[in-house]
Amino acid sequence: MFSTRCIQRWYPNVSHLSKLISSGSSQLGDLGSGAGKGGGGGGTIREAGGSFGKMEAAREEEYFYKKQLEQLERLKNDQIHQAEYHHQQIKEHEEAIERHKTFLDNLPK
Repeated sequence: MFSTRCIQRWYPNVSHLSKLISSGSSQLGDLGSGAGKGGGGGGTIREAGGSFGKMEAAREEEYFYKKQLEQLERLKNDQIHQAEYHHQQIKEHEEAIERHKTFLDNLPK
């Protein structure tokens, strides 16, 4: 499993992702209960509060959660493909070394 520390080390430009993961919703208050602390309401449905506001907030949270999972999956696949590429490169270099050794052994002395 990926840890946020490993992701930050490999990809320093996605440090904001780890902040989102670790911060949670402590500064948001009760989602969907009306206008937020930051001055912006987030739209008329969320400003109104009630069950529609809570439902819209839940959908929004679900959307970003799924987006985050997609990003992490792409990151994981990218790492897997890079590892496979490097293993292939190692194999090709080892074969080239063997070819050169064979050539050197066959040279007249």
